[in-house]
Amino acid sequence: MDLTTKRLILRPWLASDAESLYEYAKDPAVGRAAGWKPHTSVENSREIIRDILSEKETYAVCLKEDKRAVGSIGLMVGGASNLGLSDTEGEIGYWIGVPFWGQGLIPEAVRRLQQYGFEELKLEKIWCGYFEGNEKSRRVQEKCGFVYHHTNWNKYWNSLDEILTEHVSCITKEEWLKNR
Repeated sequence: MDLTTKRLILRPWLASDAESLYEYAKDPAVGRAAGWKPHTSVENSREIIRDILSEKETYAVCLKEDKRAVGSIGLMVGGASNLGLSDTEGEIGYWIGVPFWGQGLIPEAVRRLQQYGFEELKLEKIWCGYFEGNEKSRRVQEKCGFVYHHTNWNKYWNSLDEILTEHVSCITKEEWLKNR
């Protein structure tokens, strides 16, 4: 299923997206901020599409103008989340390639996924987190109505083999409806 916004198409990842994924995911500034190591090759990106990005409710963020994947966004519902959520809650995770930073594309994608989560999946609350120092992600969450909830201090992040501090925010369906 595809979700659309004014400038974006959010669609399932395809094996043919591997080159585009690698182009943006090899940048250390992207992966570390999102909690994973930079991709090492097109084949590595193809494996990640197959093994990770093919999960339910995970979407390639594509520009409408050329339909090329430039980022990713996902909604992990209930037990699929790292936060130990109930089945009526979800967690949004996202990233976008450096050339697209500062254009408001990820807030646009997050708002669409919030709408989908609350209206179609009937979620009651959506969570989102960012690592200490990732001000861009913090701003995305603020723009999209998320409110700070708590901090996970010195949490081991397996995919990076590092200890990081994660700030967690959330928005309820009622708050989202009020702010629309």
